[in-house]
Amino acid sequence: MLELVFFGCAFCCGLVVSQFRLPPLIGFLAAGFILHSLGYQSTAALEHASALGVTLLLFSIGLKLQLKSLTKLYVWAPASLHIMLCTVIFSALMLLLGRFSLPLFTDLSLETSMLIGFSFSFSSTVFAVKVLEQRGEMASFHAKLSIGILVMQDIFAVIFLAVSTGKTPNIWAFALLIVLPLIRPLLFKILDRSKHGELLPLFGFFFALLAGYQLFEFAGLKGDLGALIIGMLFAPHKKAGELAKSLLSFKDIMLVGFFLTIGLNAELSTEVVFTAMLLVALLPLKMLLYYFFTASFRLRARTSLLNAFTLANYSEFGLIVCALAATNGWLSSQWLAVMGIAVSITFIIASPLNAHSNQIYVRFEGWLEKFETKQRLSLEQQVPLQGAKILIFGMGRVGAGAYETLEQHFPGEVTGVDVSQESIDRHCKRGRTVILADATDPDFWQRINHSKVQMVMLAMPKHIQNVLALEQLKASGFKGSVSAIANYPDQQKELQELGVGSTYNFYLEAGRGFAEHVNEKIS
Repeated sequence: MLELVFFGCAFCCGLVVSQFRLPPLIGFLAAGFILHSLGYQSTAALEHASALGVTLLLFSIGLKLQLKSLTKLYVWAPASLHIMLCTVIFSALMLLLGRFSLPLFTDLSLETSMLIGFSFSFSSTVFAVKVLEQRGEMASFHAKLSIGILVMQDIFAVIFLAVSTGKTPNIWAFALLIVLPLIRPLLFKILDRSKHGELLPLFGFFFALLAGYQLFEFAGLKGDLGALIIGMLFAPHKKAGELAKSLLSFKDIMLVGFFLTIGLNAELSTEVVFTAMLLVALLPLKMLLYYFFTASFRLRARTSLLNAFTLANYSEFGLIVCALAATNGWLSSQWLAVMGIAVSITFIIASPLNAHSNQIYVRFEGWLEKFETKQRLSLEQQVPLQGAKILIFGMGRVGAGAYETLEQHFPGEVTGVDVSQESIDRHCKRGRTVILADATDPDFWQRINHSKVQMVMLAMPKHIQNVLALEQLKASGFKGSVSAIANYPDQQKELQELGVGSTYNFYLEAGRGFAEHVNEKIS
């Protein structure tokens, strides 16, 4: 099958790119352009895989999203202000470029320029989630802020699509909104009955694609929005995280098809590339608006900067807008290629920005803090260590288990640290001392006094998180001992080379512990 060639090329390009510590998705994008230059075109099967990947992505986002987060002023206000101001600024600049008789800009009217400006005001949900997942930051505050802004943008997108296509919700849409909350207890019981095996991902497929996508399409609403809403419906369930993990591999494979289609569908020409580069040059303006709008709502400089870097790209939604406009005859088909190239280039630009975000923040911290407001949100306030001698970063299963064991030997001297407020609330209810902080945040290490801390344990789930935290720990002048978990021997080696005193291979040591436990029982 031709699709196997496409995915094989994507693997090769992704492997090459990953050797330079860049996200493989850049290689997937490059593979699409390379295949297009060789004369290949996207296929129906690849388009279906791409659409499936985006639907599963939105369903997975919904599983991790609490509806109350969208009601926060610091989420919906920056998102709304940004999309409106960006649309106005971008459309005005395009009309100005048309005055200079630049290619593709001369035929733009006020309406079409507003349409293009609107499409460039969005940021990519696919890119943001992939970057945040790879860095293990999905539970962090700045990640939740970014996802909240992206969901607000999706709401604007759905309204636009409904108006522009003439597709309005029918009576079944109101029925869905009434019935879904009523049957949620029944749906929770079905999820409980799905256990932990192969039924769990099938449950996700069924509710994302049928109960979500198809039912909402039938009701006159956007199917992808349906997948997101159904995911949010299951978000409070205790198995929501497990369900998201069960879909992870399927989602990632399908999203490779999405990145391939961007390059495969692009019609390249000198005019198209030149126009795309002009629009890419406007990306810093978009980033600055993100930074200033979020900072003005009492967010820290670092949170605003990381959010701006996460959203420093153009969106795949722009492709949908341009495709719709081209189909209706509002724009020439060349604008679809312009958007495809611009989206791809901004992905390439944003990847190293996100990879080196902490270093960039440290370098420009003094200048960035000038734009902070005097008051901080309660979520952004630092919590004192209260004389802790042992810090455990990452209060998942490993961190919680370590906490319980050490607390027995060093009562009152152990403190857990986690980025998730929900996780902290659960631990505090059990009587554990856990504070909200990001171990990769340079500000955290600058604002605490760890002179009494004798040991730091890095038990965060992502290897890159532990590495970044270790770098910040060393930069802060910490003199105590450090231990860290790892999943593979090469990760242990890297941690030891960075100065970790002891490493714990999670899979290997878990097997040894199990064997020792059995041996004690039969002795």
